[in-house]
Amino acid sequence: MQQKLDRFNNMKKGSERISLIGFIIIGIGAILLLAVYLNGGENGMVFPIIILAVGFIVSLVGTAKFSQVKRSFKNDVLSEYFQDAIPGVKYYPINGLAQTEVYATEFLKRADRFHSEDLLEGQMDEVDFISSDVRLEERHVQHTKNGTRVYYVTYFLGRVFKFTFNKEFDGYLQVLESGSPLSNRKFQKVELESIDFNKKFRTYSTNELSAFYVLTPDIMEAIFELEKRNPGRISLSFTGENLYIAINNNKDTFEIKMFSKIDQQIMDEFKRDLLVIKDFVHTLKLNTKIFKSKIGHL
Repeated sequence: MQQKLDRFNNMKKGSERISLIGFIIIGIGAILLLAVYLNGGENGMVFPIIILAVGFIVSLVGTAKFSQVKRSFKNDVLSEYFQDAIPGVKYYPINGLAQTEVYATEFLKRADRFHSEDLLEGQMDEVDFISSDVRLEERHVQHTKNGTRVYYVTYFLGRVFKFTFNKEFDGYLQVLESGSPLSNRKFQKVELESIDFNKKFRTYSTNELSAFYVLTPDIMEAIFELEKRNPGRISLSFTGENLYIAINNNKDTFEIKMFSKIDQQIMDEFKRDLLVIKDFVHTLKLNTKIFKSKIGHL
């Protein structure tokens, strides 16, 4: 493993060196442009602008090479590394959850711009899972005296998980740290026995009795623990035989960074991010018969 990390660190240094040269050229161009402007020599701006353009091109080449290193690292290193942590897991770095799967959570609103990547799928203790990073952006239009500006604001950046455990839950249940259900179903807000849980989470269900059946004191405590171990806003949606979990933590998972060495500490962080799946399965007891019995049909 260390030999692979050393190889990719060397590859990364090459792309970083090119980017750094580009940044230096941009800095020189900016200084020259400012000097010409302050001296009132507008006719002398052509040369600094050319230097700036060269700097931007060089930096873009470095960035493109770094992106290639990231893709190769995920395919050649992380795929094998993840297999050791969760045997049988499949990792598709450039793929992600489909929009239909993400919106099946029924608590994430439709985005004007959608992106997903780092798809993981497999099975943990007979519980099927699939997950990926997801970015959802909303389009904004700003009208000013200088014209119209269109920009996008990210309102969700994190991970979305789907667990299928072959045990059917009756109705629909959502436990949300923020927000409310986004569907036409007849959700009702449910107040549970735990005052602390009600303060931290909003619970909605189409079947109040089912909500009490699923959200036992042990499960509520488990959700509390998961929230503590996973920074960001967490949301859960029980529907049929599926459980959707989303963590809005403003984090792009499994990414190496420019000018940051790939070492064992980084690899351990990637492994911890992967084993969140195992944590969900065991902490929420998805591999037990807790959700097997149905209480009645809606």
